[in-house]
Amino acid sequence: MPGCSGAELAAVIRQDEACVGLPIVYLSCECNQEDQLSALTQGAEDFLTKPVSPAHLISIVTARALRGRQLRGLMERDRLTGLLNSASLKEQLRREMGRAARSGSPHAFAMIDLDHFKNVNDLHGHPAGDAVLVNLAKLLKRRLRKSDIIGRYGGEEFAVILPDTEPDTAFRVLDELRRRFAEVRHSVGPDTIQLSFSAGIASHPDHTHATLLLRAADAALYEAKRAGRDRVVGCAPEGSGPGSMLLQ
Repeated sequence: MPGCSGAELAAVIRQDEACVGLPIVYLSCECNQEDQLSALTQGAEDFLTKPVSPAHLISIVTARALRGRQLRGLMERDRLTGLLNSASLKEQLRREMGRAARSGSPHAFAMIDLDHFKNVNDLHGHPAGDAVLVNLAKLLKRRLRKSDIIGRYGGEEFAVILPDTEPDTAFRVLDELRRRFAEVRHSVGPDTIQLSFSAGIASHPDHTHATLLLRAADAALYEAKRAGRDRVVGCAPEGSGPGSMLLQ
């Protein structure tokens, strides 16, 4: 359009990380194939030449939108568990922090780590370890609310965002999950094993920035590990002094 061509607009859109997976379809009177190919190099999925029937336009846009959603899902999800991956979880945490700041509502963030998980891989093999990770993911999805946001942070570490949740409630929820998970028997060939997890919790508005909230939950998780594992630890509010924890 005047002042900005479609190719220039596509190039600008592709500079935004949030729009990397956004499908782009050109609709133009341009018939020169070389110019069309040049425009497509900016990251577009299709080039439609006018005139085009409404039915054809709807069909193409619908197909590209569906494909874009599938690809976005693959980029945002952990392949093994189907939970959000670390990058997507952090983005969701930033969004929830912004929402909570605007509404003044509390929310909690929990880091979860399986205890002695390395022993499972060493003694029983990685397929057994993968089965344990999937079992924990299933428990979290089954026991938490649909509004809660669950992710695999990395390795044997998981994280949960609990919107509109007070710290005491978050602790009760995580501690109940801890007890439930300890009761699960994981099949390892002809045998079964049982594991525990440790968790650290930090809350908003006690911590007012996503990075600080994440660090606080991670510090509380470290304290849970140091204190003997198989427990939940809450982090004290900002300004309570270095290393302050609320041991539960």
